[in-house]
Amino acid sequence: MGTLRDGQAEVDSWYRLTAAPWPRQPALAGSTRVDVAILGGGLTGLSAAIELAKAGRKVIVLEAREVGWGASGRSGGQAIFGFGCDQHKITQALGRDDSRKLFDWSLEGMRLLRERIGEFDIWCDWQDGHAHVPIKPRQVKELLGWRDDLEQNFNYPLAWWDRDQLRAHLASDRYLGALYDPNSGHLHPLNYTLGLARAALALGVVIHEHSEVIELTQGKTARLRTSQGEVVADSVVLAGNAYVHGIAPELDMRIMPVGTYIGATVPLGPERARALIGNGMAVADINWALDYFRLSSDNRLLFGGRASYSTLKPWNLAGIMATRMRRVFPQLSDVAFDKVWGGYVDISLSRAPHWGRTAPNVYFAQGFSGHGIAATGLAGRVIAEAICMQSDRLDVFARLKHMPFPGGRLLRTPLLVAAMAWYKLRDALW
Repeated sequence: MGTLRDGQAEVDSWYRLTAAPWPRQPALAGSTRVDVAILGGGLTGLSAAIELAKAGRKVIVLEAREVGWGASGRSGGQAIFGFGCDQHKITQALGRDDSRKLFDWSLEGMRLLRERIGEFDIWCDWQDGHAHVPIKPRQVKELLGWRDDLEQNFNYPLAWWDRDQLRAHLASDRYLGALYDPNSGHLHPLNYTLGLARAALALGVVIHEHSEVIELTQGKTARLRTSQGEVVADSVVLAGNAYVHGIAPELDMRIMPVGTYIGATVPLGPERARALIGNGMAVADINWALDYFRLSSDNRLLFGGRASYSTLKPWNLAGIMATRMRRVFPQLSDVAFDKVWGGYVDISLSRAPHWGRTAPNVYFAQGFSGHGIAATGLAGRVIAEAICMQSDRLDVFARLKHMPFPGGRLLRTPLLVAAMAWYKLRDALW
């Protein structure tokens, strides 16, 4: 049986507060027959639905709660080139030629995001620019290694800013420099997701909200059962990621739900906000348990981090987030958070993307590992191509081998918590 990992009915986020109007879709009732059934009304599922509808397929999307309720509508909103792991890991796994293909496809995901914003007139506060920032000298060396590898082997040059150059854009003394990418950026993730959903409806896709899939029966035709209905489909796309388990146990063991949290400050006003991040870029450090932040369209600071690998919400979350924020911006000592929220992202053991098939007609994409804003759009397109009998690209992704998390269902979480404690200690000490 499939069950949601997070029973929270509503997410009290700044994104929800500023969400565009969305006509709620009815729950599935009765039986229906389609070409493709998609589990999950987030970015991956909606992206696949759009591509398939354009190809003439009859498509239905089953969302357990509401469109954008999961990670797609809660995330940090940072759209970044590449995937959740260093490109070097993919090169080691697939060789240089296929690693270059995957990297170039990740850039296609960035282009696709921009194209859809324009094509479907999605108002989602897109802003160019992203900086990875080091805190420790070893991280400076690491980022310079990334830069050299990306420029020499992937023809993707990035700008290195020393501390003084960074300080001209970012009013913080915490960081030793920045690896800056003008092609990456940030957006309002919930409004982008809702924009894709409206586009899917306009293309003829049927979306059912409050329609949790409780059973998948695989076969020449597949059946997805909810509490009130059933869908029979030639093909199925599993796009629930970290928010569902039990539908395909072979996938569950290869991802881990990790809690990540975001706070939105009270409005700072345009002058004070721009004094913090003059060029409006998004910023992320490269600690294992990282901080990431950006400005909102109404001049708040959106500050994220404080990952929880135990699936338990941290105690005194607002206080912890405020402490982390003031470590970056001491000048905000008088500023409080207006909203604090969180949710799960799905990480794979290697943090590489895990996309492929569980059966000839059952497709999946998971393991976005914090890089989902752009990569989900690419995943939807690649899976749609495979359903339309062009599987070359999905086959390359499927060659990435993914080991299950050690310890099984009972021990994998405590083992991961212990491992993450080591990485956090390393971040703190050297």
